[in-house]
Amino acid sequence: MAKTADAALKTASVLAFERKLDPSDALFYAGRWEDRAQSAHWPTVALREKSVRGTISNRLKAKEQQDSAKLDASIQAPNLQTVDVCAMPAGADTLKVRFTLRVLGGAGQPSACNNAGYQTRLADTVSGYVETTGFAELARRYAHNLANGRFLWRNRMGAEGVEVRVRRSVRGATAAEWTFGALDLPLRSFDAPASAQEALTELAGVIEQGLAGREFVLLDVVAWARVGDGQEVYPSQELILDRGDSKKGQKSKTLYSVDGIAAMHSQKIGNALRTIDTWYPGDGGDLGPIAVEPYGSVTSQGRAYRQPKDKVDFYTLLDRWVLKGEAPALEQQHYVMANLIRGGVFGDADKD
Repeated sequence: MAKTADAALKTASVLAFERKLDPSDALFYAGRWEDRAQSAHWPTVALREKSVRGTISNRLKAKEQQDSAKLDASIQAPNLQTVDVCAMPAGADTLKVRFTLRVLGGAGQPSACNNAGYQTRLADTVSGYVETTGFAELARRYAHNLANGRFLWRNRMGAEGVEVRVRRSVRGATAAEWTFGALDLPLRSFDAPASAQEALTELAGVIEQGLAGREFVLLDVVAWARVGDGQEVYPSQELILDRGDSKKGQKSKTLYSVDGIAAMHSQKIGNALRTIDTWYPGDGGDLGPIAVEPYGSVTSQGRAYRQPKDKVDFYTLLDRWVLKGEAPALEQQHYVMANLIRGGVFGDADKD
């Protein structure tokens, strides 16, 4: 339902939203593929340090390429590094990754807003979307990203088999459970095989009910990836901002752990779940869906697919929809709502 424009209405300078898909950190466990049914008792995966002697392999400057003596001297100098590593123990060929996911209602309702008029208009816009469209399409895509194990990231690549189990808990008891062969579901599209359609539809329906605020939804998500005995696995890497005045003796790579258990950041899990944006302009080639971000940022490519000059970024679409009553195309409405579900601080600070 279109809203009339109000020339005096401006975006609130304080405008914040809480995320509505709220994952926990994901912890790592190890065991045998054939023992998945008893994986509740599997031991945890720990980190360990490794010290290695590296070689000079970086690209040389043009004049350095001509000085063979200098290059030989550099190669003879040791490049010592201490890094964190994480690998499966001997006798364990399967990585188990477990986290919980809360699906919260109230999408589009700001947690902070200092403009009552804007908040009223925003509420009307969101309610119009919910009444006419609903969360079915977004829920379907979130469910797909749970089922295909995208949240495993690098641990999914090269695995012989990946199974995902999603269990809904109500008052501590299992209310429903779905199991998926993750490798049967694509990462580049949301076209699921017929064998997974029924379970996906049920899971998406539960997520939709949670986003709409009709039910409390808590999901327990477990993935098993058969990677091989002793193979390296990949928890999150920590960003160390302050390494002090000297790097001597410090690790060059620090991995994330929770009470000594290798783990993945909740933010990385959330990024995987919101990788649903196929509505961005341009040719993404083999990129497929990208994570829902205000500017369509893909850091691995150093590119923003939703440029403000093209008027397809989140802020432009939101302002036109709320302030001017110009509803974007349906797929861009999905994108705007997915950003509100993502959460963040979106106020328009007065810089005059």
